[in-house]
Amino acid sequence: MRVMVFVKATEDSESGTDFNAPDMQALMEAMGKFNDELIRAGILKPENCAGLKPSSDAKRVAFDGPGRTVIDGPFSHTRELVAGYWLWEVKDMDEAVAWVKRCPNPMHGPSGIEIRPLYEMEDFQ
Repeated sequence: MRVMVFVKATEDSESGTDFNAPDMQALMEAMGKFNDELIRAGILKPENCAGLKPSSDAKRVAFDGPGRTVIDGPFSHTRELVAGYWLWEVKDMDEAVAWVKRCPNPMHGPSGIEIRPLYEMEDFQ
């Protein structure tokens, strides 16, 4: 089973102040060790994870029939935005949850991680 694991954005990650936090080096090292564990366990391929720049650097494209509208960031509703992601191969959702519970807190202060299963071909048969 493949799952997309989203690290949810915070006001600090959207403003960029997370990178100036005094313990950022320790946080990056802890996340690096966690990623190494995922790789050794065969759950993560190194190219299937990344942190995302704040939405102030992003664009959205809204579709309405044949029309397209480009919307520049930043976007509101910070807690609904994604700050980073992993694409994992796990045996089931319980295994994904167990791994997320082992993850260091990805932000300074309260944060959240969302796990979403991907559609597989057998879902359409």
